[in-house]
Amino acid sequence: MSTRGVIYVHSSPTAVCPHVEWAISGVLGSQITLRWTPQPAAPGTLRAECNWRGPASGSGAIAGALRAWPVVRFEVTEEPSEGVDGQRFCHVPNLGLWHGRTSANGDIVVGEDQLRSVMSSRGQMRGRMHEMLGTAWDEDLEPFRLAGDGAPVTLLHQVG
Repeated sequence: MSTRGVIYVHSSPTAVCPHVEWAISGVLGSQITLRWTPQPAAPGTLRAECNWRGPASGSGAIAGALRAWPVVRFEVTEEPSEGVDGQRFCHVPNLGLWHGRTSANGDIVVGEDQLRSVMSSRGQMRGRMHEMLGTAWDEDLEPFRLAGDGAPVTLLHQVG
């Protein structure tokens, strides 16, 4: 079963950019070359984004490969496919990796067991809800997302 998504490399040191391409290529099974542009939200770093197509749950493998470089700020999205929820992975250097399931319109989906767990932690409910929704990651990444508006996107053909 195949799905698609988007890889956003929000910021990467120049020296790490080839490693990012190799990591994505290794997961998708096809050599890719990203179009890197300066990242105004973090001078001295570069940004790139690409659409990907591959096996369902491939976003986790892509995020795992990119996580090898803790200085890289990225997001990997995956659209829902038959029998598989959509996903979003976010990595921020000082926060680490966050993962959430997504609905067809991109909203974060919080499961019943997660809600029951939060409800049982009375005094920490607000903080736990923010953690499940990835609030800290969104707050960190938003200036990087805005700085990428209008930037070129690399299109990857069927891979995987």
